[in-house]
Amino acid sequence: MLKNLFSAKTTHADKAKPIVVVSGLPRSGTSMMMKMLAAGGMDIITDQHRRADDDNPNGYFEFESVKQMTNGDTAWLEAAQGRAVKVISALLEHLPSKYHYKIIFMERLLSEVLVSQKKMLDNRKEEARLTDEAMQAQFKAHLAAVKFWLARQPNLEVLYVDYNRMMVSPEHDCQRVANFISFPLDIRQMVAVPDEGLYRNRASR
Repeated sequence: MLKNLFSAKTTHADKAKPIVVVSGLPRSGTSMMMKMLAAGGMDIITDQHRRADDDNPNGYFEFESVKQMTNGDTAWLEAAQGRAVKVISALLEHLPSKYHYKIIFMERLLSEVLVSQKKMLDNRKEEARLTDEAMQAQFKAHLAAVKFWLARQPNLEVLYVDYNRMMVSPEHDCQRVANFISFPLDIRQMVAVPDEGLYRNRASR
C-alpha cells in the first residue's frame, strides 16, 4: 500500500520491526522492487515528488528526505520502521546505526545499467561525464566497497536479488523476498509487476 510517510501512524508494534530498504545502483530495478512490495501489500514510503516519465513509466517511488541524510536529516526514519523505503547504494552508509534494517539489494548486469543510464541522459539532453569503460570500472569499485561495508554492519541483513533473473521468472525471488522480510506478501500480485515491455535494455551474459 502506498503511503505518504507523514500521514502514516507508527504503532508500538511497528517500532519493533526493521526498516526494509530497497537499494542498488541507479537503473538496477529498485523502482520495480518498490512497486512489487506495494503490490504485495507492504506500506512503502514515498512522497511521489519525482513523477513517472519515459525512463520510469511506473514511477520512481522515491522519498526526497533520503537525499538529505548526508546533512544529518534522519529523524524521519523513526516512522519508517515496519515499512519500505528506497535508498540508492551510495547513501546506505548514512543510515543511522540505531535502527535494524533488512536491505533488498538489486543487482543487474552492468552493461544494461550503463545503457539504461545513457538513454536517460539522452532523454534529458545531458552528456555523460565518463566513458562507458570508466563508468563501468567506477560501478564495480563502488559495488565492491558497498558489499564489503554491508557485510560488516551488525544492525542490518542483506538479500541480493538478480534483476535479470526476476524479469524472466519472478516467482522464486518474490518468495525469497517475502521470507527475508518476514511479511505475508501477496506473491501473485508481486509476480504481475515485472513488465517485459519495459525491459528495454537487454544484454547477453
